Amino acid sequence: MKADDMIRFELDGREIDAAPGESILQAARRAGTDIPHLCYTDGLRADGNCRACVVEIDGERVLAPSCCRAPKPGMKVKAESERARASQRMVLELLRADVPAEAEKADSELAHWCDELGVKESRFAPREQPAADRSHPGIAVNLAACIQCTRCLRACREEQVNDVIGLARRGADTAIVFDFNDPMGTSSCVGCGECVQACPTGALLPAALVTAAPEPAVVLGAFAEPITAPAPVAETKAIDSLCPYCGVGCQTTYHVAGEGGEAKIIHVVGRDGPANSGRLCVKGRYGFGYPRHSQRLTKPLIRKPGIAKAVDLDPANPLAAFREATWDEALDFAAAGLARIKAQHGPHALAGFGSAKGSNEEAYLFQKLVRTGFGTHNVDHCTRLCHASSVAALLEGIGSGAVSNPVRDVEFADVIVVIGANPAANHPVAASFIKNAVERGAKLVLMDPRETPLARHAHRFLQFRPDADVTLLLSLACVIIEEGLTDEAFIAARTEGFDAFRAAALAFPPERVEAVTGIPAETAREVARLYAKGPNSIIFWGMGVSQHTHGTDNSRCLIALALMTGQIGRRGTGLHPLRGQNNVQGASDAGLIPMMFPDYQRVADPAIRAKFEALWNTPLSDKPGLTVVEIMDAALQGQIRGMCIEGENPAMSDPDLAHARAALGGLDHLVVQDLFLTETAMLADVILPASSLMEKSGSFTNTDRLVQLAQPVLPLPGDARPDWWIIQQVAQRLGLAWNYAGPAAIFDELRQALPAYAGITWAQLEAESAVVAPKFTEDGPSYPVLFEDDFPTANGRARFVAVTPLPAAELPDDDYPMVLTTGRVLEHWHTGSMTRRANVLDALEPQPWCTVHPDDLAAAGIASGETVTLETRRGAITLEARADRGMQKGSVFMPFCYVEAAANLLTQPALDPFGKIPEFKYCAVRITTKETVET
Repeated sequence: MKADDMIRFELDGREIDAAPGESILQAARRAGTDIPHLCYTDGLRADGNCRACVVEIDGERVLAPSCCRAPKPGMKVKAESERARASQRMVLELLRADVPAEAEKADSELAHWCDELGVKESRFAPREQPAADRSHPGIAVNLAACIQCTRCLRACREEQVNDVIGLARRGADTAIVFDFNDPMGTSSCVGCGECVQACPTGALLPAALVTAAPEPAVVLGAFAEPITAPAPVAETKAIDSLCPYCGVGCQTTYHVAGEGGEAKIIHVVGRDGPANSGRLCVKGRYGFGYPRHSQRLTKPLIRKPGIAKAVDLDPANPLAAFREATWDEALDFAAAGLARIKAQHGPHALAGFGSAKGSNEEAYLFQKLVRTGFGTHNVDHCTRLCHASSVAALLEGIGSGAVSNPVRDVEFADVIVVIGANPAANHPVAASFIKNAVERGAKLVLMDPRETPLARHAHRFLQFRPDADVTLLLSLACVIIEEGLTDEAFIAARTEGFDAFRAAALAFPPERVEAVTGIPAETAREVARLYAKGPNSIIFWGMGVSQHTHGTDNSRCLIALALMTGQIGRRGTGLHPLRGQNNVQGASDAGLIPMMFPDYQRVADPAIRAKFEALWNTPLSDKPGLTVVEIMDAALQGQIRGMCIEGENPAMSDPDLAHARAALGGLDHLVVQDLFLTETAMLADVILPASSLMEKSGSFTNTDRLVQLAQPVLPLPGDARPDWWIIQQVAQRLGLAWNYAGPAAIFDELRQALPAYAGITWAQLEAESAVVAPKFTEDGPSYPVLFEDDFPTANGRARFVAVTPLPAAELPDDDYPMVLTTGRVLEHWHTGSMTRRANVLDALEPQPWCTVHPDDLAAAGIASGETVTLETRRGAITLEARADRGMQKGSVFMPFCYVEAAANLLTQPALDPFGKIPEFKYCAVRITTKETVET
């Protein structure tokens, strides 16, 4: 900020400067004077309704609220004058009269300001106090402490844009309400807790801070432990770290009570990180209980001789199949089994699955272990099951698998396209920034076969027919070409291959294909024009695009749309495949990919291979490895005989689970390191108890390419160990001379292997909240926006790839007449091994379910809430059916997090030929009830 831009004014006889746009309160606080305030908080619109912050301004008759009053040059302001102080004290005294001592949070902002200004008791009569509401398992509502500052309302309505909280009635009867005066637990509240974080009095609190048990009683899921009234919470310490869930990468502060083995997280608040600005979702806010769940693995385990491998172990005592072991015994046993297979069957009889939930350092070490210790490139991780097709298309088309622009570039976008993604459930904080952009005036175009929560914010919602995505995208490209909306200068200067793509797209005008896509031609034309004209348009996509046999073609079309219109390489434009797990980007960068070394350097390239042989001082195979599903197929065929799996659960996440479980169960030797006895661990020969994110030190890379540090919040329970230590111990027993002192030392080597991280130091990560990759030199810049001038391809040009629509691998027929698609649900994450052991989350969604259009339910004689059976050619499951008008007729959606009704028992393993990703999003299914089967 230039000095000439500053506004100089006088505060209590002292001259201070305000920046343009600052209020008197903000400028005063920056200058070291904190004016009393309650309805104001950073990040929310200033309302000026509590009047605790009033100040006296020379020449003005009435006092002014400093939170929403801008200073002017030469203005003389008194915040501590007798008149201002008297008014501030009167406001606080009136508010204190409304808040009984037993309802107020002891360290509330109201208590703080009353202490600061000497307001001890109130002379005024209290109001009638409303009853407390404990209907929500995570949020305690006690409106007796409410001062109607409306911070919760603004946080819900304007920041998260959920529109649950409002003000009802008039005058003295005015009150905060949820929806139409519903109890919070039965309202449309999504549990983000933004209202709790905003509340200055304790009217809204984390339930863990309140000693009354929740009511009514909640249903418990498969792994839930009874929710009991917590004991009074002692003083907590605040520890900064990261959220362990999705790819948004929210920075958090964990409030921890107790020491050592008794330490536990009490509540979580959002930090002002670059990806979340203090915001969290229900998982980040209330999903912290799993590290201290009673089922946490705390001792190494070895399978007892003669115990068959199965995922249906004795539910009363699943650990009975294993015996406890010392670390030395377990590690020796794990390494000896791997070494034996390598000696007898060769290195390519081994494989490893790394984890996108672990740190960059752990991912780097794991792929290095497989490549140098096992002697094979058979290493993969969950990106193969989520965005492998996106990465394949991006590497092919623009030379980089990374997102081009961060999520928060929606602030600069005029048009936001979201296709095949449900950010409101999968990336809720990112969804809040999208909704903020819409409120600002950006136009949102949502494309999805299923109507998801963002649809109500959309300028246009294109509910296309399942499996018609490539056709729809080609029709949009056709319009852009036909109507001369392409950026010819950009195409000529920075791309190649447009002529072939142009010819392919022109075969699919919207009028010709509207019967296929289900989208009226004029709507398709309008959306195409909107995107092309922008002026700034950005595309986000998710697994609804990628998890198809034509997922790579979907991504090729999205890339083509950006290239042909020049909507890439600047703020508010670009391509962003939303990453599903907290470190998918980092794990991919670090090399958990069978055909790529770290930083997407190809295994088959002799020069690249020589570079890594020199770095690791080990000869390396020239044979690219197998992918996740290929490894399972090879295991079933006896070609893969031993595996090491770190923090992944393929016995729940892989398609056609009967096939995957048979493959894992048939291995000669399976080593699993994890937190719980997951379905995969049940098939293991040896289990090594690992560390959760709350117990880790390490770097993580979010969907925006932000590299951020996590630090331990809790001590490791029992004999559990850090993942990097476990990997190193296995490596040493396989003859590798590794001796890393810790994550910082590993990161130093990682920087040598990854040019994109070479300029990032551990000290910089410790000093700064986040560093954007790529950063090629320590004194060089980072690149929040990629491809401004050229593309990282051999000739600097991006490449169009012509595509032709192809059908899904399995289409509905008379026997299986409906389409099944799977995905995530807001309250749970991935295979549920963590969130279903977080009691608040499991109480919110404890039982498996599917959604079906009400007309389909009626035609089958099924009532909403009834138990049904979903059956495909691979298996059958039983669960609750819910009516949902957002579903298309003829389709069924279900989450894949419930082991009691594992969705992937139904899905099929057909692969995209380029990304080798399974077609989770489409298969033929039928729905029946016991009565229809008997009939």
